[in-house]
Amino acid sequence: MEKWSTIALARFACLYAGAIWGIFWFPVRAINEAGIHGLWSSAIWFAVPTVFLLPVAILRFNSIKAGGLSLQITAILSGVALFCYTLAFLYTDVVRAMLLYYLTPVWSTLLAAAILRETITWQRIVAIILAIIGMLVIFGLGLNFPVPRNIGDWLGILSGFVWAIAIVRIRKHQKHSAVDMTIGFFFWSMITSLILCFLLVSDQLPSIEKAFSVLPWLIPFMAIAVIPGAFASLWGPKYVSPGLAGLLMMTEIIFGSITAALFANEPFGAREVFGIILISSASLFEPFHDIIKSWINRQRDN
Repeated sequence: MEKWSTIALARFACLYAGAIWGIFWFPVRAINEAGIHGLWSSAIWFAVPTVFLLPVAILRFNSIKAGGLSLQITAILSGVALFCYTLAFLYTDVVRAMLLYYLTPVWSTLLAAAILRETITWQRIVAIILAIIGMLVIFGLGLNFPVPRNIGDWLGILSGFVWAIAIVRIRKHQKHSAVDMTIGFFFWSMITSLILCFLLVSDQLPSIEKAFSVLPWLIPFMAIAVIPGAFASLWGPKYVSPGLAGLLMMTEIIFGSITAALFANEPFGAREVFGIILISSASLFEPFHDIIKSWINRQRDN
């Protein structure tokens, strides 16, 4: 029963994490629209939670050190995935970035089969098919097939693939603390963005006034939503198959599509609703199948 409760909570954590990442694009663009260059806006975005978590990092120094290179590799992969995903929102449509990123269940299912020797079940195949059909519906039933057409689209695909590698590692190395991974998650995202900032746009360093102007709303948003969402996205996959974790986190598309329509004037109508229903069905198909199967087994035992 305890194991089942942990798995159920892990699945909920993945659903929750997806919902949080679905509103992730909004403050990223808000920083950019405050007159801060895209790369520098991502650096500020990652620096805030890194500084916020610094006291925790100091307290957990021995634990982080004990995690060694394995922990840091996972943190670097997840951080790079987050960085690429953040930039994707700045260089392509919100929904395109999300949908191309969410080829993740395909990558993670294949990687889990190759690396973790997980069986690709018929339930997983059905769920992935439902998810892909849902994406194509939102794109216009093939009229606007999601072929990458700009740097933002490619960043969306790259971030999804790197994240798939990260969650396979999270599943394989379950001993690593999700708290330690969360600290590394933001730290390496910040380091990656700062390196690119100084290499590519060092002449566009934002003024102190501009940087501090976004902090009054950015700090509470990070504390209330983003940091807990990051923890959930790194804790949940420890107990859930990588492919299923990717499917569960597709709640992001639901929240992202709705908020993009509300705040970015992106289209949202019957087609988007139908696509969201299909994607939701894909996310919940396998968990509901497991619940029904467990109930049938209990009835049989009784």
